[in-house]
Amino acid sequence: MTGVTIPTSKDITIEIDGKKLAVVQSCTVKTVRETRSIEAFGSENPVATVGGKLTHTLELKKIVPVKGLNDLDFYGLSDFTIVIAKPDTRIVYSGCEWSSIGETLGLNSPCIETMQAVARKRLVL
Repeated sequence: MTGVTIPTSKDITIEIDGKKLAVVQSCTVKTVRETRSIEAFGSENPVATVGGKLTHTLELKKIVPVKGLNDLDFYGLSDFTIVIAKPDTRIVYSGCEWSSIGETLGLNSPCIETMQAVARKRLVL
């Protein structure tokens, strides 16, 4: 049997203006698209379905500031970028705003346990 390589994320980061602020252990992305049905008078079934705007919601787990940024205020982050680097591509979620932060406090643990963010745009490079 030949070795099969499954592409996985090798690096997930939070950035502002191209500067890496934190690394993320894992990320779950959910994209929702608004859709609506077009109905005709007297018709029992819709005659068409129209797609609308997309909403990208990301759930980040175990967020650790990069070296030298241990005093990073995650609660002050606004308009940031989340980058998921895969071996052959980069997925960039830009214009992010956080919607919830879950924190577990411990000695010598500058780690945010979870952060949920909503992205304005998704781009594959």
